[in-house]
Amino acid sequence: MTTHTSPLKAAPAGAAGAGGATPAARPPRRGRSVSPRGHSGWTPWLYLLPALLLLAGLLVYPIYQLGLISFLEYTQAQVSGGEPTTFQGFGNYATLFNDSQFWQVLLATVLFAAACVISTLAVGCALAVLLTRIRALPRLALMMAALGAWATPAITGSTVWVFLFGPDFGPVNKVLGLGDFSWTYGRYSAFALVLLEVLWCSFPFVMVTVYAGIRAIPTEVLEAASLDGASQWRIWRTIMAPMLKPILIVVTIQSIIWDFKVFTQIYVMTNGGGIAGQNLVLNVYAYQKAFASSQYSLGSAIGVVMLVILLAVTLVYLRLVRRQGEEL
Repeated sequence: MTTHTSPLKAAPAGAAGAGGATPAARPPRRGRSVSPRGHSGWTPWLYLLPALLLLAGLLVYPIYQLGLISFLEYTQAQVSGGEPTTFQGFGNYATLFNDSQFWQVLLATVLFAAACVISTLAVGCALAVLLTRIRALPRLALMMAALGAWATPAITGSTVWVFLFGPDFGPVNKVLGLGDFSWTYGRYSAFALVLLEVLWCSFPFVMVTVYAGIRAIPTEVLEAASLDGASQWRIWRTIMAPMLKPILIVVTIQSIIWDFKVFTQIYVMTNGGGIAGQNLVLNVYAYQKAFASSQYSLGSAIGVVMLVILLAVTLVYLRLVRRQGEEL
């Protein structure tokens, strides 16, 4: 005679709870979230806490002070204690936005930064591809020369470039037969000279970063494209650039931030912003307002505007990238 086992008897002991409910049917317990390894959900933040405190001290507090001063009347009279500090609200921003020179400087800054970013990316990416095509010794020489330019302090490099392109003893003018031509006298020639110096000290970062990304691309892919008869430009456009997109995003954002905040090169090479301020950019303009004119509130307001512009540009750029389905 065959015996049939009841399903209730076949279930292991303790598998059913009160009312016959299984453990899977019980509502989850409320409390701290626990990772699969048994750690609390706050554990990663505890490890990050020292770095977050350091960033708060170095970034958050200065930005807070910058924003606070931009809403006050804070000139040399308030610094020396001769007059009390008063709250101005958005008065400093109204004064700034009603100044026609501010809009001229803003436009010049945007155009100059765009030219620097485009030039830096073009030269850096071109030299990165070149590094993959030359032999070891020339590659080492190019890398060392580029890193030397990158490591040179901005004030030192700017001073050297002013000497090289000087109207009196500059060797560049003698080689080009320009005589006593002054590069820093005209507005556009001065901006062009500063652009070359910014390009000289900025392209190594792009070159080294993109070169490292190219080396990570499987050589079989590039060799197959070459065997199919693809040109170097087509290989870069259809293979390298899409695979290097995360790296190109990083170097582009970094270049935008650096070139938008150029100060030392403009200040040194154009002697504080050029004749009658024709070569002013926002950083030098803020310096003149804050320290040359002792209008610290206006200088802080310019700094806040620069911060907002950079955040907006970065967020828009990242949003456009994410719309294209790129993971960041």
